[in-house]
Amino acid sequence: MSQVNVEKNTLRQPPAAKTEQSPYLLLFIILVLAAVATWIIPAGKFDHETRNGITFAIKGSLHEVARSGVYPGEIFMAIVQGVIKAAPIIFLILFTGGLLAVIESTGAIATALNSLSRSTKISDTRIIIIFGVIFAILGTTGVVQNSVVAFVPIGLLVARSLGLSPMIGMALVYLTCAAGFNVAVLGPATTGLTQHLAQLPLFSGMLLRGITCLLFVLTVMTYLIISVKRARNNGEVRIEQTAQNDESLAITGRHKLILLTCAATLIVFMIGTVQLHWATNEMSAMFIILSIMVGMMGRMSGSAIANTFLTGCSQLVKGGFIVGMAGAISVVLQQGNILDPIVGFLSDLLAPVHPAIAAVGMFISAALMHFGISSGSGESALLIPIFSPLGDNLGLTRQVTVQTVLLGEGIVNSISPTSGVLMAALATANISFSKWIKFVAPVVAIWFAICVVTLLIGVAINWGPF
Repeated sequence: MSQVNVEKNTLRQPPAAKTEQSPYLLLFIILVLAAVATWIIPAGKFDHETRNGITFAIKGSLHEVARSGVYPGEIFMAIVQGVIKAAPIIFLILFTGGLLAVIESTGAIATALNSLSRSTKISDTRIIIIFGVIFAILGTTGVVQNSVVAFVPIGLLVARSLGLSPMIGMALVYLTCAAGFNVAVLGPATTGLTQHLAQLPLFSGMLLRGITCLLFVLTVMTYLIISVKRARNNGEVRIEQTAQNDESLAITGRHKLILLTCAATLIVFMIGTVQLHWATNEMSAMFIILSIMVGMMGRMSGSAIANTFLTGCSQLVKGGFIVGMAGAISVVLQQGNILDPIVGFLSDLLAPVHPAIAAVGMFISAALMHFGISSGSGESALLIPIFSPLGDNLGLTRQVTVQTVLLGEGIVNSISPTSGVLMAALATANISFSKWIKFVAPVVAIWFAICVVTLLIGVAINWGPF
């Protein structure tokens, strides 16, 4: 097996993230409270109608039904049912981890980035643009999520070679990746999951979402370019001697072939979703096929491909089963027949409000909740069953409703102290959380404005397909 040990030469291992409160505990507490609520809140149901295979609640049809409180034993049965119900998206998340592990084991991504970092013929602006494009793509496709921490040292290396601060180095990798991931045009564990739960076609509404992502990325690039120019004008530059180029780290033809194959496969899937209506099952199958192809290109043995794939899957088991755990809450609310009354109450509360204002309110609610539930997939599984019928009753399309949750989660990722990934990245760069917040505050403020405008446009154009 041909493999480049990049970490051994250029990257230092990131320190272990600080112990954080398990999202499972928070979700279990919410699950128990939901079960208790089934004995307190009067049960009720909406009448439903099916349009083009999609089920919608009929506004104003909420009626009382017999109470069906959830017993303690049924709480644990709901967890099992939640996992079973979410099985397609859980396996997609696991297979995503398997594919990424195989790709990373070939050294293709890390070697390409290191090859770029050693270049001395590229200007500050070009470096920022190149990093912005690369990591935005890796982020918005879900290729790099938690593993972004491992690439932070590359950003630090580039910043040091240019005489810039570790803050710039951290932002070159983490903030550009977040700009893509926070919108997630093609992220299976975020957009894919949320649209699946809302019964939307996989990755539909890509145009407006893509424009939003582009604005996020341009904001970061512009901010970094301005920050670097300001640092140079203020004399905050210190050139250090960097290590000599190591030919063993040069990107090879095999690495280029692997990266091109991944890009081509992504394009094929995009065509398949539009022309053939491919969804989560097809994407999961494609990830398996791509893992085998990449492994063979990387000269990995059959056993090595299988073991690496399974190791990658195991690293995302926690995230995958959070989806099932959150889904259990929806199961309990539905079994107790109190989900519709909750939706009806919220609908009546927001009825006097214009749909555009309601959308912004849902976005802010999702953002605030993300401070407590750091898992985006877990929050989507928790909120979408409530937000979807709520949006229907308020005159919002499902696509707008989905985007309120996605943007709410996304905008918080870069400033949440409960994010293990962010805290680990800051520890790697030796940057305090307070200094980071001060640095990224202008970016997050602009992102917030972009989110609001996106949602207002979505409401105005009746963003669909439904």
